[in-house]
Amino acid sequence: MSSANIAAVSAFVEGAPPGELADVIADIKALTVDEPQLLQSASAAFEKYNEEQLTTVKLPGGSQNVLVTPYNSLGGGRYYDVASHSSFAFDHTTQKASAVQSHALESPHTDLINSLLNALAAHATEHYTSSTYAVFPTGADDRTLAILLVANKYSPSNFWNGRWRTTYLLTPSPSSPSLTGTLKVDVHYYEDGNVRLTTTKPLTLPIASASASEVMRQIALAERKYQEELNRGFAALSEGAFKGLRRQLPVTRQKVEWEKVSGYRLGQEIGGGRTR
Repeated sequence: MSSANIAAVSAFVEGAPPGELADVIADIKALTVDEPQLLQSASAAFEKYNEEQLTTVKLPGGSQNVLVTPYNSLGGGRYYDVASHSSFAFDHTTQKASAVQSHALESPHTDLINSLLNALAAHATEHYTSSTYAVFPTGADDRTLAILLVANKYSPSNFWNGRWRTTYLLTPSPSSPSLTGTLKVDVHYYEDGNVRLTTTKPLTLPIASASASEVMRQIALAERKYQEELNRGFAALSEGAFKGLRRQLPVTRQKVEWEKVSGYRLGQEIGGGRTR
């Protein structure tokens, strides 16, 4: 078992598209039948993937998803959830939770965390069809709060999956509060082709105070603005880049109606693929 093979398997795991880790694992097993221990050797890659992707999981007997992130790790494969007052073990390969125990949050910012959770719940309900969110203390002496939200939408029957992730770090200093964040979008389309969109948007948001209402107001404004930027980018792709990539007459020998390009099925009409 060479280090190069371990690195290759780790790269496949860390690069798995949203909702497709199980498919990637199945492919790796098929390609490494002579070295079945390779997957076990890539355990660090599974942990990194799940924490970076803000993986969601339902606790045994629970009805709501909770998050697996670097901010709520207790070490030894265990994580905690503020809202449910519990900790749990997490298998990074199977993405299953077990061994749930009671866990009480101890932080000087407990009241602010609860206020942020309530405000984040209202924000998520208003702007996302389905999402999972959390707030965790982090940093030296819990001086920083991590505000997290992930929205997954999987449609494998239509050959696409997508994920929206937001991570904000709030320093609730009374004299000079600060709020920074990162927005990430990852969409994979794989019908008659393989197209993936990944974007990262770093943010520094002005806040007058560290109150939950002010923090969520700024977050909502930033996310709305980024969504508008993405929409403009998609329109530019349809009108410019996609059109420039294709010859005037595709293999179908029929002219493409470029003003209707956003309605084409990428793998079929544009690429001249098979019709179902």
